[in-house]
Amino acid sequence: MILLENRKVRFDYEILETLEAGLVLAGWEVKSIKAKEANLKSAWIKITSDEAFLQNFKVTAWKFSQETLDLLRPRKLLLHKREIVRLEAKMKEKNLTLVPYKIYLKKGRIKCEICLVKGRKRHEKRQVLKERTQKREAEKVLKNFR
Repeated sequence: MILLENRKVRFDYEILETLEAGLVLAGWEVKSIKAKEANLKSAWIKITSDEAFLQNFKVTAWKFSQETLDLLRPRKLLLHKREIVRLEAKMKEKNLTLVPYKIYLKKGRIKCEICLVKGRKRHEKRQVLKERTQKREAEKVLKNFR
């Protein structure tokens, strides 16, 4: 079950590779995310000393929480060391970026789908929009034809 999704990723970037990672969260964060009170829009992933962290992922404070909360704290991603090293090498070699695409539940655990992406230029974005509208129009014609 998908809890959060950043649809802008498919438009702004060309997705080269996807990975599934676990998240280290506090109890109130899990409850807020399950209530879909979080925002992936400006989130990104930083790799430091063989560890990956989800940066700028805003989770709204749970309404019944008693403790002091840091809403924008970096959250650790659970990945194998070899995966992190491979991703970091690709990022440096080809000037790529890691961004979170989806947050979802899998067997009762919250997972994050991360994507290795390459940024698109403005004219490439226009081309993508043009192709999508042409595809939609072709499907409409075929639907009416049948």
